Amino acid sequence: MGTGSSINLDSDTTSHTGNDDAGGQLYVSLKMEDYTPKGDLFPHVFGSVPLVGSWDPSKALQMERESSSMWQLSFVVSPNHETLDFKFLLKSKDNTQPCIVEEGPARQFMGGALQGITRLAQFKLNADVVLEYRVCIKADRVSPFDLAASWRAYQENLEPSTVRGIPDVSINSSHEGGENGLSASLDLDLEQYVIPAPPTSVVYAANLTENPRSLKYAGSDNGAELTNPPPTIKEPEVVDPGKEAVGPDPAKMHHSTGMVESKSVGTFSPVQKQYNDKGLFVDRGVGSYRLAKSASVTSLPDSESKNSMPAAAGAVAAAAVADQMLGPKEDMHLAIVLVGLPARGKTFTAAKLTRYLRWLGHDTKHFNVGKYRRLKHGASLSADFFRVDNPEGMEARNEVAALAMDDMIAWMQEGGQVGIFDATNSTSNRRNMLMKMAEGKCKIIFLETLCNDPKIIERNIRLKVQQSPDYAEETDFEAGYQDFKMRLDNYEKVYEPVNEGSYIKMIDMASGKGGQIQVNNISGYLPGRIVFFLVNTHLTPRPIFLTRHGESRDNVRGRIGGDTVISEKGELYAKKLANFVEKRLKNERAASVWTSTLQRTILTANQIVGFPKVQWRALDEINAGVCDGMTYEEIKKNMPEEYESRKKDKLRYRYPRGESYLDVIQRLEPVIIELERQRAPVVVVSHQAVLRALYAYFADRPLKEIPHIEMPLHTIIEIQMGVTGVQEKRYKLMD
Repeated sequence: MGTGSSINLDSDTTSHTGNDDAGGQLYVSLKMEDYTPKGDLFPHVFGSVPLVGSWDPSKALQMERESSSMWQLSFVVSPNHETLDFKFLLKSKDNTQPCIVEEGPARQFMGGALQGITRLAQFKLNADVVLEYRVCIKADRVSPFDLAASWRAYQENLEPSTVRGIPDVSINSSHEGGENGLSASLDLDLEQYVIPAPPTSVVYAANLTENPRSLKYAGSDNGAELTNPPPTIKEPEVVDPGKEAVGPDPAKMHHSTGMVESKSVGTFSPVQKQYNDKGLFVDRGVGSYRLAKSASVTSLPDSESKNSMPAAAGAVAAAAVADQMLGPKEDMHLAIVLVGLPARGKTFTAAKLTRYLRWLGHDTKHFNVGKYRRLKHGASLSADFFRVDNPEGMEARNEVAALAMDDMIAWMQEGGQVGIFDATNSTSNRRNMLMKMAEGKCKIIFLETLCNDPKIIERNIRLKVQQSPDYAEETDFEAGYQDFKMRLDNYEKVYEPVNEGSYIKMIDMASGKGGQIQVNNISGYLPGRIVFFLVNTHLTPRPIFLTRHGESRDNVRGRIGGDTVISEKGELYAKKLANFVEKRLKNERAASVWTSTLQRTILTANQIVGFPKVQWRALDEINAGVCDGMTYEEIKKNMPEEYESRKKDKLRYRYPRGESYLDVIQRLEPVIIELERQRAPVVVVSHQAVLRALYAYFADRPLKEIPHIEMPLHTIIEIQMGVTGVQEKRYKLMD
């Protein structure tokens, strides 16, 4: 704890390493060994000033768990302090049970020394049962300067790192510290560790897309009449000072009655109305100013007042601000229009892109023209409907395409940012029709998927016949297969590759083993991110395993953040995890293990052998800033405003000098891109907040749900990625 003298009060000797006359303070540590909680009874200390200031048991200070069997309480007193009288006692946290005070006289601490003989702490549970525990009382004399640094180090629990010698990229050839032991071994049948996962099923991706805005069923089982009334115009909303604001909408702030941000997240107080026309509100998390004063910024026109900023931070927010203030009006809305023959992976690509953009915070929707066609004309249409020389079929298909495009544009005018328009769009005439409809309303980028691999095309055709609602009523697979082949022939006869406007061509990218990406007239932050994502995505099936580190010492203490080592229970999980990986990935020698740079994840993965391990700074736990090392009860008691702000909006709340969940998502984007690019299994050992964000990406969970996703300790989530989408399986190796 610094320079000076160390006084071990369990012995009769005192060692001096410095000058006792140098002043300073006494850092006193009380410890109790080998205590296992008895029901709701936990060790406490109560006594006189300045230790507690009261002999009232209800005001006793609770000792904290330092390890599975050690409890401690520390405090600082002056070297010439008054005599401290204190006792140990066992009591419940909520004072609902009678407390048990240790037997014997009060202990006395005077002049930095314990008076009287050293004795065990004895607690009499009843007439026949007496519990005895060894206690250790130690004092260190420190200077005021050393005390400041030492106290902060103590609060953050910064012990010497046990993993400092491990490089960022490493591979173990054998287990360290011997065999796993019988207690850590797993049965060969891993299925017995499977636990229920959130309900998921293989769903045809087009069924999850947007529904037509206006449906009037004609009473027939085969189809429905679609109408497309003009979109409703919403009245300007007035922000209620007592109501939580979901997202930062600059336009709504200009229509409001002069509200600016108050201390609580997402709420506004009716002051400084004069700044309404002088600033732009941007969601940067709690603790950062939302009103950027600028005399050159004026209110946005009514036509732009429906546009909302993305629920994002960092680069995404900065790019959105630039587009909102400087870009052309139509650039504020982006339409990704798919182009390609059937069975080329258009809908799968559209679904993945939609999931990625939503996760980044962009308001994105997927519009599938095939779904409109099935609702309008029924699902059981033969290949003749798609013939070139069928004018009724051509007119019907163009009609539903126009309806879907109208719906997408109407949604954008109400605030939507990115629309994914999913159809074959295989002719120049169709694409020109869409460009005319979008003129002055949104920017169109064509995304063409080309595949020349017969094996991949054949696989996609079979999946299409198995999963598409078009063949749900066809009991003969071969008949459905031949009908789809005829439909494909009809499209191939008139197919025209994209050569107009802005476009991205994905050529033979499905296998992940090469291919080409061609781009034309692509500029801007978001289109650039889309190209980067598409370059790294493919359809190769492989599993991804997500797991938290083994239980750490701070988990035991209920403290957030920190960089502590794992507990005895965490060490056992590390061995079980290594056993699981060895069995589950025994035939996957190209697999890898990713951890954060914090020692609790590195130690958890340390027992895994035979696979390369990579440390990612991006996988570190959410930065709790000045709250690092505190319990939530301590935050609630000492920082009530921060506690309430976090409670109101955990997604956007940013710890003072720390991070928000939106910040975490931004730094995790390179991790997502690399997970998409990998073709072999990956085991990710990370932390609760980080894994919540990663899991939300694969499960396509809304941003607002991320802070509340359950992510238990000692559980492995297996994500299967492949051509049928994302499926999930969970293993619980121990409690």
